[in-house]
Amino acid sequence: LFQGCNPLAETGRSKLQNQRAVLNQQILRAVRMRAGAENLLRATTNNKVREQVLLELSFVNSDLQILKEELEGLNISVEVYQNAEETFSIPLVPLGLKETKEVDFTLPLKDFILEHYSEDSSEYEDEIADLMDLRQACRTPSRDEAGIEMLISYFLQLGYVENRFFPPTRQMGVLFTWYDSFTGVPVCQQNLLLEKASILFNIGALYTQIGTRCNRQTQAGLENAVDAFQKAAGVLSYLKETFTHTPSYDMSPAMLNVLVKMMLAQAQECVFEQIGLSGIRNEFFTLVKMTQEAAKVGEVYMLVNTAMNQEPVKENVPYSWSKLAQIKSDHYKALAHYFTATFLCDHELQPGDDEDQQEKALSQLYDHMPEGLTALAVLKDKVRRKQLGKAHLRQAIVYHEEALRVCGLCKKLRNIDVLQEVLTAAHKRSLLKYAQQETEDDFLSLIQAPDVLPKTEHKIETIAPQFSKVKVKDFFHKLGPLTVFSAKQRWTAPRTIRIPQGAGELGFHLKGGSPAQIYCLDPLCPAASMGLKEGDYIVSVGGVDCKWLGVNEVLEKLRSVGEQPLEMEVISCQDTAASLHSKSATYSVGMQKTYSLICLAMDEDKIDQTKKAPLKLPFLSWGTKNRQKAASTLCLPSAVAGSSQTKKKLLPFTLLNTESSLY
Repeated sequence: LFQGCNPLAETGRSKLQNQRAVLNQQILRAVRMRAGAENLLRATTNNKVREQVLLELSFVNSDLQILKEELEGLNISVEVYQNAEETFSIPLVPLGLKETKEVDFTLPLKDFILEHYSEDSSEYEDEIADLMDLRQACRTPSRDEAGIEMLISYFLQLGYVENRFFPPTRQMGVLFTWYDSFTGVPVCQQNLLLEKASILFNIGALYTQIGTRCNRQTQAGLENAVDAFQKAAGVLSYLKETFTHTPSYDMSPAMLNVLVKMMLAQAQECVFEQIGLSGIRNEFFTLVKMTQEAAKVGEVYMLVNTAMNQEPVKENVPYSWSKLAQIKSDHYKALAHYFTATFLCDHELQPGDDEDQQEKALSQLYDHMPEGLTALAVLKDKVRRKQLGKAHLRQAIVYHEEALRVCGLCKKLRNIDVLQEVLTAAHKRSLLKYAQQETEDDFLSLIQAPDVLPKTEHKIETIAPQFSKVKVKDFFHKLGPLTVFSAKQRWTAPRTIRIPQGAGELGFHLKGGSPAQIYCLDPLCPAASMGLKEGDYIVSVGGVDCKWLGVNEVLEKLRSVGEQPLEMEVISCQDTAASLHSKSATYSVGMQKTYSLICLAMDEDKIDQTKKAPLKLPFLSWGTKNRQKAASTLCLPSAVAGSSQTKKKLLPFTLLNTESSLY
């Protein structure tokens, strides 16, 4: 079985994740206090009470802001995730794993096995324990391919669990709680889709942590980093397209779109580092290539920064992430201008050079040449060449200074030493290059350096997740083929058909795959008189389970009985009348209060005041109260047939405003 990392291990990453869990609990307490204060504010008409409540609200909101800033600090703690080798590279940003609460599947699944499949649920205790162990291990995955494989295995296993145990017509009573990785606010649902979406998010997050851990001083390390960030972008993109209405801001389509852009930008940055890893030759065409690649990295980070500053994600994207994207955009634009200046100032057109190729390369570098200049004229005229080169150096220095200024204004980034060192070194290099140029003609130079057109020979795209490469076995394989034995289909309890000794012909034929199905039943045969029906499925013969056996194998078992009395168990399919879906908690886009209170308060305004509503169960004791009942915890219909309106059971989540479908 899969095992996660030791959650008590004193590694930097585990400490950060533990701090995240503590912060999540503190945020939950603060949000509950705010919910209570807001409810009291709506209910009271006493002015003194209102003043006290408003004062308390201001304190609670202040605490929430401080906690959010602490959470942002964890999200920008990039040094912990970088490779341990000494490096001189700008840090890459990983995603932290979403935290969750423990889930106990035991009672709901055992109830469902007994009720729906009419089997002894005690025989499935080991399988349920394996499922819970796998989920627990997924909370602390190792930061490598084994961790990825474990998360994918659980994600695929959830597909089996959903089909086996989660019927579309009712809730199962299993409550999943996941914390938003940016706001720390919990989202609670009985819907298994929240669990699947959160696991997908953590697969993408783990890929980003693998990417940042790669050694960026080696070619293999950079290749692995590019691959990891492309896979992270692929998983997050798949999450955005598959789960379109996830009730958590970190998994909203707008936020996922930003995260995909950021991961692809970091992959593009690693590609640039790959090209310059072995050293940059001071040669015309090499420098032109480096110029275009640097401009490409600057462009993608500019797009990331723009996306981060758009509504509705602007309020929840860590401020330091947005500033880092802006810094990287300016830094790589500065490098593009520096490389352009280098090949203009350090190289002159020699008689043996390919004049046409150099002219073509320079003309393709810009959208348009500066006024009054042509590419060939610049290449042949030493003075103009130097003037244009110095204009690019001035532009490079402007971008470097802007990057340093923004870095100095952000407290979290200011404390990342290697970032300051890289930016300062690049700035000094451009200043030194500019100082080496002749200065007497500066006052005559009015040339404005044009922007460099971005271009790359290494197109970065998302890599879609390859779930089929991970092979998993259905834990509940013993229940039978999933196409037949699923939560969507209802069956009678197994009936025993006894065919007496010497009955002769069986009086029926078999068809289908697994399990075998009765057809062409002779209504006068002994089996029919014992209760066998057309279309029944054979689940056992002589006490031997036959759910996975085909027609020929079942016939073999029937014939092997010979002249002895024959006993077989059969089940009949029941017509399932479509019933109303139970509603799940959700939120309305753009309504942060509704979102933050989805598992903390009931929307009492939605209850018809003319009807007497039964006493609501407290949120945290909901599962425990129901377990104490004699009836199965799974028999909680959204509407009880034949009962009056006033006696309908109101589940906690049905009181929320959930008119729009969640998934």
